[in-house]
Amino acid sequence: QVQLQESGPGLVKPSQTLSLTCTVSGGSITTSYYYWSWIRQPPGKGLERMGAIAYDGSTYYSPSLKSHTSISRDTSKNQFSLQLSSVTPEDTAVYYCHLITLGGNYWGQGTQVTVSS
Repeated sequence: QVQLQESGPGLVKPSQTLSLTCTVSGGSITTSYYYWSWIRQPPGKGLERMGAIAYDGSTYYSPSLKSHTSISRDTSKNQFSLQLSSVTPEDTAVYYCHLITLGGNYWGQGTQVTVSS
């Protein structure tokens, strides 16, 4: 059973960079046809897929966030990470890491990030 766990600061100041890491257990981030995403949910709003990194290291970003989003991975630690630069209070949300496979999908428990001075 694949498990995902988000980690990172819960409070970020405006204009700074938000950095989150997802640690994966029970499966490898290089397993073929595994796609690893970051998804967020602002308060009172729906889920937004921010971007993804595939098993081969290729990346996809939401067009609306592409200019200030970066997703990377560390295969030695079986982790993938999100960096969101120049954050504003509108980036306040619960951030989830997520896995899609041919056999189903898996979620981390989510981590609250608040952007505030």
